[in-house]
Amino acid sequence: MSPTTALARNMPAKILFVDDEPDLESLICQKFRQKIRTGEYQVFFAHNGVEALSTLREQPDIDIILTDINMPVMDGMALLAKLNELVTMVKTVVISAYGDLGNIRKAMNGGAFDFLIKPLNFQDLEITINKTLCHVQQLKENERARQEREEKLRQSEAREREKAIQLELALQNLQRTQSQLIQTEKMSSLGQLISGIAHEINNPVNFIYGNLTYVTDYTHQLLSLITLYQQHDPHNYPEIEALIEQIELEFIKEDMPKMLSSMKLGAERIRQIVLTLRNFSRLDEAEMKPVNIHEGIDSSLVILHSQLKAKPNSSSIEVIKEYGDLPQIECYACQLNQVFMNLLSNGIYALNHYDKKLSPEPIKNEPRTITIATSMLNREWVRISFKDNGPGMTSDVINRLFNPFFTTKPLGDGTGLGLSISYQIVVEKHGGDLKCFSQPDRGAEFVIEIPIRQNNRIEMKTN
Repeated sequence: MSPTTALARNMPAKILFVDDEPDLESLICQKFRQKIRTGEYQVFFAHNGVEALSTLREQPDIDIILTDINMPVMDGMALLAKLNELVTMVKTVVISAYGDLGNIRKAMNGGAFDFLIKPLNFQDLEITINKTLCHVQQLKENERARQEREEKLRQSEAREREKAIQLELALQNLQRTQSQLIQTEKMSSLGQLISGIAHEINNPVNFIYGNLTYVTDYTHQLLSLITLYQQHDPHNYPEIEALIEQIELEFIKEDMPKMLSSMKLGAERIRQIVLTLRNFSRLDEAEMKPVNIHEGIDSSLVILHSQLKAKPNSSSIEVIKEYGDLPQIECYACQLNQVFMNLLSNGIYALNHYDKKLSPEPIKNEPRTITIATSMLNREWVRISFKDNGPGMTSDVINRLFNPFFTTKPLGDGTGLGLSISYQIVVEKHGGDLKCFSQPDRGAEFVIEIPIRQNNRIEMKTN
């Protein structure tokens, strides 16, 4: 162990909790009292983003910020945006009771290192804190190492200028690779989360769906019994006649089968959504194997369904499917699903922001669409196209589109890694090609071309 590492680990880890819950401070102090007492943790508290920034100015060497999303004055997402503007090693973990995919994706795109769901599991909280501290410590060690190298370079700049340039290029490549690995890990965590949710929902839904058949049969039997009773002894008991009139028995007999039918349809819809989520994550298919890529595209569309609906400042987006007759494609299904998700998300984002620049009349005359087309390129290759009628792109943007960290989105809306990682998955992992065709105000089309079987990836696509 180096002296620098040893010294850093002997110092307390500084942790800032940002939450407006009044009991959080006492609960945290109680759960981590041993670590606080021994000086392993130094804990600070703030009730909103403004207080958190003030604390950070007073304690600039804070290692971790754990923040809620919904808070007065300044919420967690606004705090994330402010932290992105600061030059700091602090890493942020978002904690929220709303652990839906939209919040998770928004937090991660906003620069969060991790995401925890309330109510807090303190074992998970401690694991996350330790993992984040290791990452922060590594960043600090990397920063110290970088500063030492720069000092040496300044001392011998005239003599070692060329060597310094080579070293800087190597460092940039290392940072780019590290960022790509982090983004890939986030997407893997998203897949695990989706799979876990689908598994947890599946059991209770199957219980409800399976019992609905019996409930329907019992209901019909009971209604038949009541009808038979009414036929044989309809008017001998005034109390029963009064109750029948009070509860509107005839309406119940007519409405109850409809209610059960609606419940069955709803349960069936939930089952289909669960199957779709499990198909998207495909954690049991980490190895390369033949799959139906149409299922992967449809799974991504189900997850993004809410983003396709009309919003106050943007119209709804129609998805047009032009699926060809394709064989199963040999691929890494989970990774290819990530590519579909990235391309569809970018198309939806472009269309929604395009609407903000137009008046209602052009939007009405040309509804927003995303066309997904699949076809055989030849007997060994397939073509998958995602085309929108959005704002399009200039040639300069297209030339830089797949570069790491390049993005046309505002700060906080994108990392510039989605298309770069998609290109890597298609080209390097599957031996295919990912291209973009676009012109300003003429929409954009992303085209994936991959071999059907990986042992044919070296064959020319024009065969």
